[in-house]
Amino acid sequence: MKTSRRTFIKTGALVTAGAALLRNQVFASAPKTSIVGLQLYSIRDEMKKDPLGSLKEVAKMGYVYVEHANYVDGKFYTYAPKEFRKILDDLGLKMVSGHTVFGKTHWDASKKDFSDSWEKLVDDAAILGQKYVVSPSMDMTMRNKYEDFKGYMDIFNKCGELCNKQGMKFGYHNHSFEFAESLNGEKLFDIMMKSMDPKLVVVQLDMGNLYNGGAIALDVVKQYPGRFENLHVKDEIEAPAGSDEKYESTIIGEGIVNTREVTDLATKIGGAQVYIIEQESYQGKTPMECVKKDLEIMKMWGYV
Repeated sequence: MKTSRRTFIKTGALVTAGAALLRNQVFASAPKTSIVGLQLYSIRDEMKKDPLGSLKEVAKMGYVYVEHANYVDGKFYTYAPKEFRKILDDLGLKMVSGHTVFGKTHWDASKKDFSDSWEKLVDDAAILGQKYVVSPSMDMTMRNKYEDFKGYMDIFNKCGELCNKQGMKFGYHNHSFEFAESLNGEKLFDIMMKSMDPKLVVVQLDMGNLYNGGAIALDVVKQYPGRFENLHVKDEIEAPAGSDEKYESTIIGEGIVNTREVTDLATKIGGAQVYIIEQESYQGKTPMECVKKDLEIMKMWGYV
């Protein structure tokens, strides 16, 4: 059948309009109150060498929010809490969140109470003005028996109560083992989602890490709608031969995660409000180059 030029143009216009409608349905609008930050582990070597200079560079890029990954002996990147807060304030930066692993030593089973060190951590997080206190992993000994694991989920809920007293929220950030390991025939992540009270514990979904555990980020967001107000925005590519894991992170939007689609879906149905950029591998670029590019992409997507 012959197609006239007029019919071709009309049909093409309809196809274009349909594609635009589909894009609008897939890509939700970013919330006007979204918080986009940088996990400082992305520039860990720079922060170790020159924390002040590195933070200045991050602020110059346009970042306003950051998430720490270094709390050692009561200090953040070697600075006392009040001193570090002043540095952040002077640079116009806000420490929205922080990563410190909650371990077995942070809970005194005989007293059924938190250790002094964990209570101090929560106090210090409040000094920085954090909104979230996040445990970014879990010791192997806390997850090798079902009853012990369930018991720690109860303690996580208590962590939430402790943080709430300071106007903050407790969170847990996944790696890959939560999806790769099981107890009593159930994935650890599923046990966690059933056991942790969503009013007390925020799940900071790392959309990249889970790929090494055999999970797919879009599926996880769909499985647990409304549970991911805090996201680690990340992308992944296949790691070089000989690497410890199959995938490594890369500039967002350039890998297999479908980062934009995951971020938009989490915004639409997952309750996402906080978006923390993290990149741990750089494929020959410098970390600073990468995190600058990551922020530019989030701006292009309408989240900044």
